[in-house]
Formats: sequence, C-alpha cells, structure tokens
Amino acid sequence: MKGMVEGLQKVNIHAHHSVGFMLVMGVIMVVVYFNGDVGGIIRFNNNNNNINGEAEMAEDYSFEGCDFFNGSWVYDNRSRPLYKERECSFMADDYSCEKFGRKDFKYQFWRWQPHGCDLPRFNGTALLEKLRNKRVVFVGDSLGKNHWVSLLCLIDSWILEPSHKVAEWRGSLITFRASEYNVSIDFYWEPLLVESNCDDPVNHRVRDRIMKIESIERHAKEWINADMLIFDSYTWWLEPNMTLLWGSFENPNRTTVESRRVTRYEMALKTWADWLDTHLNRNKTRIFFISLSPDHKEGGDWGKIMGENCYNETEPIMKQGYWGKGSDTDLMRTAQSMVQSLEAKGLNIKLLNITQLSQYRKDGHPSIYKRHWVPPTKLELANPVLYADCIHWCLPGVPDVWNEILYAYIRYKV
Repeated sequence: MKGMVEGLQKVNIHAHHSVGFMLVMGVIMVVVYFNGDVGGIIRFNNNNNNINGEAEMAEDYSFEGCDFFNGSWVYDNRSRPLYKERECSFMADDYSCEKFGRKDFKYQFWRWQPHGCDLPRFNGTALLEKLRNKRVVFVGDSLGKNHWVSLLCLIDSWILEPSHKVAEWRGSLITFRASEYNVSIDFYWEPLLVESNCDDPVNHRVRDRIMKIESIERHAKEWINADMLIFDSYTWWLEPNMTLLWGSFENPNRTTVESRRVTRYEMALKTWADWLDTHLNRNKTRIFFISLSPDHKEGGDWGKIMGENCYNETEPIMKQGYWGKGSDTDLMRTAQSMVQSLEAKGLNIKLLNITQLSQYRKDGHPSIYKRHWVPPTKLELANPVLYADCIHWCLPGVPDVWNEILYAYIRYKV
C-alpha cells in the first residue's frame, strides 16, 4: 500500500462492540473533517503525511518567492529516512555506509527545512506520472551517480512489481527503466563534460589528466535526445595540474597547454554550452545544473585539529552560513555565469544551488564505511583519517534532499 488507501473497508462489528465502533467512527469523522478530504476519503501515507515542514501540494501550487536552498537541518526520526538502505534494489556499495559497518545512524534522520516555506513531500507515483514517456539523464561524475542512485532508491518502493523496474549497464551509460510508466532515468559517466583520458567508467583513476577541451560530441550524442538533463561537474576539476589538448590522443603532433583551474573549467563549460545552444531542442529538453557538492576534508574549517577530517563525525554543523575553504567560489561563479548565458539564449535551464545546504553535513560522508576498490594499506588502517571518503555521501542521506528539491521543480514547475 503506497501512500494512500482509497475509501474505508467494510467492517462487521458484533453488537457488544457497538460502543467501541461508535467511538472509532467518531474519531474518523473528526479526522475527515479537519483534514478536509473530499468525499470522506481518508488518505494514509507511509511517510507520515502530517509531519511538520512537509506538505502535499495541489498540482497548480506556486512556490514563487520560496528559497529552497537556504534553511537548516532538523532532526526528524518520524518521517526520515525516506527509504532504507538495505531495501533499495539499486543501492551501490560506494554509498552503503550501514552495510559496511557504520553504527551511528543519525545521519539518516536529518530533514532539510527551508526558511519561510516547506518542501513538498516526495511522492514517487506523482513524479513517475510527470515523467511518463520521457527520458531523464544524469550526466557527470561519481557525485552525479550518487545523486542518481538516491533518486532510484526514492522511487524504488513506489514501483511494486520487480519486473517493472530494471537497470542495464552499457559502457558509460546505465539505464534504469520503469516500464509501467515508459520512463527511463539514466546515468552517463562524463566527469569533465568534455572528452578526456578519464572517460572509462571503470578504469578512470588517472593521475595525469588530459582533456580535449573543445570536443564533446562523442559524449553528447548519448544524451542529446533526452527530455531532461541533469549535469554535475566540479570535483574532477580540483586536480592542481591538468593538460588541455587540441587534436587527438593518438596524434604525436598534438598541441597541449597547462592552465589555471578556473580557466580550463570555463573553457570546458563553453564547449558544453555551445553544444547545447546549437543542438538542443529548446521545445523539448529541460536542463538542471547541480552546483558543487562540498567535501569535508579539512577539519580545521569547523574547529577540529588540522589534519582531521570527516572521520568519526556524527553531527551536522549548525553555524548558519558555514563555508568550507575547499569549496571554490570562482568555479561556482563560472558555472552560474554559463547557466545564465544559456538562459538568456532561451534554453530551459536552472542552476540548483545545493552547495550551502550540503556544507553543513560533515556527518553525511561514507568516511571508511564503504567498499574500497583499492584496499587500505597497513598505514591507513592504523590511521583511518588517511583513507576516509569525505567527498561522496551515505545513502539515505544528503542527496535525497537534492532530489526532493529536484522533485519540486519537476512536479510543480518552480
């Protein structure tokens, strides 16, 4: 039973239970009256419909003036988590913190509360109906995949028949299909947006990163026909030294240039934006660009000893406006400027600024509680800070809020 029960079942009550029956019916009538359900229908939801800070909105509800991105984290063990890690059919070991030994589970129970308004309650059926007969593609790196897996886990339990939801992996593309709605929600591995020597979806741990700064077509042909595109590209740009390439990887006469971080990021985004401007169907495709996902590698930023990080962190940062030094505002401004330029050219594009809300969640990373594809060394095992993952996010967790905000934009056309 997902989300609601339409109507009341007939119940045969023996005469000696008539007083109890009348009391129960009286309570039901009061509930119906104060909840305003049309026609006396009582609606139940497995995610606690009457939780403060969330609401089921009418389809034409307007969020004008509501800033989803400024708010605070509220501990809520009634309506959170929105799903259970072990029950998600599409969970990945990179984000399965409970499976790999994390014992504190408070990170699963924090709800994002915007200042001055409420996020709409997530409804998987409503989302799938909105996406019926459409193709959605997440394009980006492992944080984009983190975001994508979160969405699959959110909608998983809303599709009851297992055969109606399948995922298939083909090269850089993973396709999830919900056959009942004829919708696909895909992930495409493209960490630098342009072509690079990091494009292999499995073997991409390359120390000397080289990118063909003006080449995107090999990637773009895989997603250009989508109805909705969700891009992220930030973390892979933080490498201090990267090489720009004109020509082919095989051409010995190729031209290479080393450059500043913000310069190469701007050049890649321009290639990406020019391709969208030239090839995208403006009447069909809606675009979201996800702002940078912050890491928590430097514990000194929030008062720990320098050299410490997210390892053993179990509580969010509560200081309003906290900003970690590792979050590059120059790159953020560059992305924002590029999105605004595309918007001015008539593309249906929106920047989802999830950075500030994620800054607070030093507790939300896998730390050491994930599958490590390269086994930790003896030195690392003796000092877990050295191999703690303070970049990605445990699920359930922070990316679920990114998807709750995305859901609001999709369903209510914010």
